[in-house]
Order: sequence, then structure tokens, then C-alpha cells
Amino acid sequence: MTLSPGILPDRALSEAVVQGWIASDAPLETGQIQPASLDMRLARRAWRLRASFLPGPSRTVMDCLDEDVVMHELDLEGGAVLETGCVYLAELQESLSLPDAVAAFANPKSSTGRLDVFTRVIGDQSSAFDQVRAGYQGPLYVEISPRTFSVLARPGDRLVQVRLRAGEMTALDAVTLSVDLKAGDGQPVGYRAKRHSPLVDLLKVGAHDPERFWEPIYAPHGRIVLDPGEFYILCSREAVSVPVDQAAEMAPIAPEIGEFRAHYAGFFDPGFGVDAAGGAGSRAVLEVRGRDVPFILDHGQAVARLVYEPMSSDVKTPYGVAGSNYQAQGLKLAKHFKQG
Repeated sequence: MTLSPGILPDRALSEAVVQGWIASDAPLETGQIQPASLDMRLARRAWRLRASFLPGPSRTVMDCLDEDVVMHELDLEGGAVLETGCVYLAELQESLSLPDAVAAFANPKSSTGRLDVFTRVIGDQSSAFDQVRAGYQGPLYVEISPRTFSVLARPGDRLVQVRLRAGEMTALDAVTLSVDLKAGDGQPVGYRAKRHSPLVDLLKVGAHDPERFWEPIYAPHGRIVLDPGEFYILCSREAVSVPVDQAAEMAPIAPEIGEFRAHYAGFFDPGFGVDAAGGAGSRAVLEVRGRDVPFILDHGQAVARLVYEPMSSDVKTPYGVAGSNYQAQGLKLAKHFKQG
């Protein structure tokens, strides 16, 4: 397959499967290939860890899973509860055999970030999370740490997604996003996650009562105070659109601020927010966690950047054309919760 520099679109990802760059324990499922990424599925085996780790350049992930690191092994078949505050590692069904000019990078899926489930992908000989070097050949694993809600996970659940990039990263543009804290008609400007909530079953879409998990947040004066350690769902003031020949990723606006983190799931696919794909007025949902001290957030305050990259070739099905949970969204919780 001949590739121009940029992010591989759905057509090229399908061809990558045929070429053996992407392999799997089971045939890929409908919807697993997205416009500019591949959803990765949990396999059957997982481990509860004492702490997170990176294998480094000389070890495989399995080399690291000794009694010093592993507390116990889990079988996800039939479902297993991943508890809040714990660190887990799970095998992924998909593995990679990349050519020398193609690298991969990962991000939580949108719904994963909105559930406050912290995830990071690692491979053998990895020295960084969520980055797979060009030419990598081997299995992939995902570190999972639920921060607010415990979750019920099974083989086949999709928590993370991977993009393939040909050549070096080429940033086309970067747009600053600010927070919207002026909802009208008495509507909430966001939601704060409730502690000690029930279990979230990852398989059940639209089945969880949001009132048992979330507290609506109002800001009559366009200002809220972020409490340390609390998790919030907020919304960008700006409408976001991603042209069909580009992909985007959310990045921190200023890491040195240090008082809050404003993104977890950062991939925006080609066609997101584009009128022709039914996305007029789409906003970016912001997953925000307060850090060390209480922090005042004002309407219009800059919170993140959206960095655009070129696609390596044409996308077959832009985001939203074949249906999606988050096209034309405003302030919106994860798909697992009953809407409206």
C-alpha cells in the first residue's frame, strides 16, 4: 500500500487489515473501523496491578508481570468489575505489525473519557504511553483505572482507539477552545460526578439513570469553582468542525497552569461538526478534573487546544454520515446514560 504522509483513513485501515498490519484474535466487528481510527477490543485476560509501569526498551509487557507488580489475574469472560481507584492491565484483541514508515498513537474513546475511566495503551519495549513506534510488531495492552465509577467490563468492550500515521506528524493548525458557562433557560452548564455511585455496565447503552451518577452544575454569574479531585463534564463555547480531509486531537492549553486537566479523550474524526455530515453547531465536550487547590473557572476561559493534521488520503465515510452518538452535540454525557 502506497501512503502519503498523514493520518490513515478508514479505507487505508481496511487495507491495513488485509495487508496484516492489523491483526486480531477475532474478525473485526461492524463500526470498529472509524473514519480515522480503529476501536480496540478488550481480550479475556486482565491483571490487577500494584502500580502502573512502562516496560522500557529492553523488556516485553509480559516480562514485567511478576509477583512484584501483579496482585491477581482476572478473567473478563462473563464480566468482571474494575473498581474505582485500582489499576488494571488488559490484553487487547488487536495487535500490530507496522511497516517502518507507519507509527500508531492511542486515545480513550469519547465515552471512556466521559465515564472518567483513565486508560493508556502500551506495547512491548514501550518507553511512553499511547505511542507505538514505527515498525512495531507485537501485542498491545491497555492500562485501565476507573477514577469515579466502577465499571463492569467484558471481552469485546471498546475503551480505546488507535490512529495510524504515515511519516512524521504535521500540524496544520491549532485552535484554542474556551469553556461555556452561560447556559440559557435555567439549563445546567455542566455536570459533576457523584461519588459512591452504582456500577456502570459498559455493555448497556442508554440504560443508566444519570441522576444516580451526576449532579447538574449551574453558573448564574458565568463562574464555577472546581473542587480538587472532582470530575466535571463541561462544554466548549466554540462550535467545532473538522474538515473531511483532516483529523484533530485535543491537547492541553497550558500544562503549567496545573490546577485542572481539561481533556481525557481527544480524537476528533474527519467530518465532526461539518454541516454536510449533520454536525452543524457541534461543541467539544470537556472532561475536566480539578487538581491541587480549588480553582475558579470563568465563562470564556481558555481550557484546551484542538490540533489539526492532514489525512493521508480520502475518507470513505466521514464522522456522522453513518450515525454517531456525539455528532451535533452540545453538553452531553456518555452514551451509557439515558438522554433527555
